[in-house]
Amino acid sequence: MAKLLVSLTNIDVSFQQRQILQGVNLTLHQGEIVTLIGPNGAGKTTLVKLVLGLVDPGSGERFQLHNLRIGYMPQRLHIEPTFPLTVERFLALAGRYSTKEITAVLERVGVLRLQKSPVQKVSGGEMQRILLARGLLRKPQLMVLDEPVQGVDINGQKELYQLIKSIRNETGCGVLMVSHDLHLVMAATDRVVCLNRHICCSGSPSQISSHPEYLALFGEPEKELAVYTHHHDHKHGVDGKVINSKTL
Repeated sequence: MAKLLVSLTNIDVSFQQRQILQGVNLTLHQGEIVTLIGPNGAGKTTLVKLVLGLVDPGSGERFQLHNLRIGYMPQRLHIEPTFPLTVERFLALAGRYSTKEITAVLERVGVLRLQKSPVQKVSGGEMQRILLARGLLRKPQLMVLDEPVQGVDINGQKELYQLIKSIRNETGCGVLMVSHDLHLVMAATDRVVCLNRHICCSGSPSQISSHPEYLALFGEPEKELAVYTHHHDHKHGVDGKVINSKTL
C-alpha cells in the first residue's frame, strides 16, 4: 500500500467568526496525483496552507510523515522588475543548492537554456517551469502545485500536465494540484477532490465528472465547453520555436 504522506481528519477552520472549512477529510499518498477543484471562495487556499503546515486547524487532526520533504509551486510570484536576477540565482535563493543541482532540474523541466537569462524576461510558460524546478530542488516526497498552468496556453498546459505526471512516475512523489482547468486536468490526475468549504465529492475523474454535486457547481462538460482540436506536423518548445518537424 502506498505510504501516507499527509492526512487531515475532521478539520474545521474559521477566521473572524467566518467558517472557511468544515469537516474536511483528506489523505495524500506517495505516487498519487490529487487535484483540488472548487469555485472561488471555496477554501482551496486555506486547505493548501493546512497541507503545508502553515495554518493550524481550529479543530480536527493533521498528520504528516516524519521529516516529510515538500516542494511547493506558488500560484504567482512577484519579482521586482529592476532587480538584477538570473534564473540560476533565483533558484539558488531557494536554499543551498549547487550549480550542478540547479542545472539538473532546469534540464528536467525543459528550460536549461534559460539558466543565465534574467528571470524577468522569461515567458509565462517558461516561468511556470522555473517555479516547478524550484520545487523539485528539495527532492520532494510531496509536490504541492497551486494553479501550475496559470498563464499558459492550452498546448502548453497539456505539456505541463504531462511533465508533472512523468516526474511523479520517475520519483514516486505524491502530488497535490489546485486547478480551475477542470476539463483538461481530469486527464492528468488520479483522484479529484471537489471543495466548497467542505468536501462535496471525491473520487476518480470518471466518477466525479458525473457526480450531482460536481455538476451543480460546474455544469456538464459537453454542454459548457467546446474544445477545438487539431494536429501539427511539428512541435514547439516552451519559447514557441519549432523544435522538430516531418514531411507530410
